[in-house]
Amino acid sequence: MSLEAARAADVLAALSSPIRLSALAELTRRGREGATIAELAYALDASVPQTGDACARLVALGLATGSGNGVYRARPEGLRDAAAAVDNLQPISPLLTEYPQLRGYFAHGRLSSMPPTLSERYTQLGQLLARFLDLDGLYTEDEINKRLAEVTDDVAGVRRMMVDTGWLERDRAGSTYGAGRPVPAAVDGSPRTA
Repeated sequence: MSLEAARAADVLAALSSPIRLSALAELTRRGREGATIAELAYALDASVPQTGDACARLVALGLATGSGNGVYRARPEGLRDAAAAVDNLQPISPLLTEYPQLRGYFAHGRLSSMPPTLSERYTQLGQLLARFLDLDGLYTEDEINKRLAEVTDDVAGVRRMMVDTGWLERDRAGSTYGAGRPVPAAVDGSPRTA
């Protein structure tokens, strides 16, 4: 596990505590004004020691800042950093960096929408997914489905799109799949399109 992933795990574990999550939410709500431990304790209906401990933990994780005058403020970019670390662990992420034009179709390493059918990006998505599958022989439909399920909930739709765009080929019975055409390698960090 990378250092970023371990840090993201720490952030998520820390926010599983209701008092810490409530403290972060209240600090976020207060914005730049922030709050003292006493103000937070009152707003959260919690004890000052509990609230102080929650704030200290949030500061240690980079989710809040504390000033010399005792005012704490939320630091939401700490959550964005943790989310980015989790996103980077997704299996499609290394390839997606080479297809910046397709980023909008993915959310947290999963395909969330498809480009229009006749667009160039539709074909580029097929190419990206063909590179992700990295087929070197024949596979059953279940094997293809299992691999596609790593990046999409609409396995059947994506599989069909890959067949339609020629990146995936199936036999007449529809039970065996293989690479439809050679997948071009990235050149200078940007994909070649067919």
